[in-house]
Amino acid sequence: MSIDVAIPGDRNVNKKEAENILKYKGLTIEIQRMWNVKAQVIPVITGASGSISKSLRRYLSNIPGKHDVKERQTTAIQGTAHMLCKVLMWKYRANVTGKITLHVAQTVNTEQLQHYVKKKQGLFQVHNCKYPA
Repeated sequence: MSIDVAIPGDRNVNKKEAENILKYKGLTIEIQRMWNVKAQVIPVITGASGSISKSLRRYLSNIPGKHDVKERQTTAIQGTAHMLCKVLMWKYRANVTGKITLHVAQTVNTEQLQHYVKKKQGLFQVHNCKYPA
């Protein structure tokens, strides 16, 4: 059993799943031939904002133990928020106006960002980020 875990952008979940199966197809065949055992690739893919493929539950059922899809989705969303917070802190550290200026010429203050995150995911609140003042 070969398990590949990835967290791509939401639009690429199905594409990444197929890519991982094809990427390890040769390895699976080689393991089966060399050791005369049944080998299988299990792609465990969750999108950056928690989207999953239709076949994720089927793949997880092949892995021993208990697996919670909601917990996996929450972890992916929290990781995305953490990375977003770090990138915005690093990229816009020199901005002293108290606002975060995005590269698409859109200005968002910290309250708007927190409101967006609450509204979009409804699972957590951005509270560990200290934005430039």
